[in-house]
Amino acid sequence: MSQQRLSIKEKLGYGLGDTASNIVFQILANFMLIFYTDVFGISAAAAGTLMLVVRLFDGVTDPIMGGIADRTKTRFGTYRPYLLLMSIPYGVLAVVAFTTPDIAQDSKLIYAYITYALLMTCYTAINIPYSALGGVMTSDPKERASLQSFRFAMAMSGGVIVVWALPQLVDAFADFGQQAGYQYAMAVLATLAVVCFLVCFILTKEREEIKDTSKTNILQDFGNLFKNDQWLLMVIITVFVLTLIGLRSAIAPHYVKYYLGDESLTSSFLTAGMLASVIGALATHFLSQKFGKKPLFQFGLIIGVLSHAALYFVPASQVSLIFACFIIANFVHMIVTPLMFSMIADTVDYGHLKTGKKTMAMTFSGHLLAIKLGFAIGGAMAGWMLSAYNYVPNQQQTTEALTGILLGFAAIPAVLLTIAYVVMTKYNLTEGKLFQVQSELAKS
Repeated sequence: MSQQRLSIKEKLGYGLGDTASNIVFQILANFMLIFYTDVFGISAAAAGTLMLVVRLFDGVTDPIMGGIADRTKTRFGTYRPYLLLMSIPYGVLAVVAFTTPDIAQDSKLIYAYITYALLMTCYTAINIPYSALGGVMTSDPKERASLQSFRFAMAMSGGVIVVWALPQLVDAFADFGQQAGYQYAMAVLATLAVVCFLVCFILTKEREEIKDTSKTNILQDFGNLFKNDQWLLMVIITVFVLTLIGLRSAIAPHYVKYYLGDESLTSSFLTAGMLASVIGALATHFLSQKFGKKPLFQFGLIIGVLSHAALYFVPASQVSLIFACFIIANFVHMIVTPLMFSMIADTVDYGHLKTGKKTMAMTFSGHLLAIKLGFAIGGAMAGWMLSAYNYVPNQQQTTEALTGILLGFAAIPAVLLTIAYVVMTKYNLTEGKLFQVQSELAKS
């Protein structure tokens, strides 16, 4: 077992991988829906359905990629090579997905489906090995929590860059038109993402060897995941938490533009939330060691429920109070998220003891599938809710439409976090329990 401490340099290097991932992920979360409805030119309902269908397609690609990654053997390791191989395709497809071709409306929808699906497939091919890499850099539960804390601090740094820079870059390229502005802005940000992935590849190292899984096929490896009850609990929680993120993030620009009534606040509103997320991720490193993962996780969920409930009741005129509630919600969310990923790595050891197989990438591929499923449901809900409440792009919204925006941004997220809290009460893989699991594995 590789229990040694990781250097700050290596933790920062690993974190840059999620800076790269989050540059694109946060653009998809925060700007894809409003890009499709207000710039690209398709309906909110069609955009919502698109997001769901493409993510369901990931249900096939995710476990396949997990199985392939677990079986990869190169001089660079098992998971690191994918950072090198897939970074440039990832950057190119990010630009293509935010390009608006001059074609017929029906063809535009087909183009959106194809480019979004290709981007998400490439995201799968690089993010599953990247996530698994964190599990083989060390087996120490506290170091894993620390590594994930650094990871998500760096991820949210990428988010800060995106939510601040994308509107600025689109404005900077305004002379070329709004459609070209998005394309050129994405080219700048995608280049930064590629560089971050390459630096992550250089600065990280795999220490734990993954045993050959060739005696089982990919389908068997995926099936074994469902014998791991603790992994299943974390997956269920992940679906609810990411449904919240997919829904709230997609509606956030609409919330600022139409509910608060000041589109110029979009960049500062989202940036404030991202900065709070960075601080939350950094705080996780210290708080988890002091209080333990599960109690801290539950605390984050409770405060998340309260802050979203407050956002529902605070009137639009109280902008400062809305900012404060949003900052608190993002702070505790980014305490929960690193813990969630750290716990997934812990469930690998638990599953290894139960099934005799250690399939790190497959475990993370199943988790990434849950992330994408939740994100897809949330994104689809956003589009469908806007359509159901008669949202009309670039118009003054009716009271009905504003109600739909507020429900999606605040009320439904509070309900989703409440359900996640209830499920979390069943999770029992505490630090003490995990130490027992690893001790038994060491004897075997």
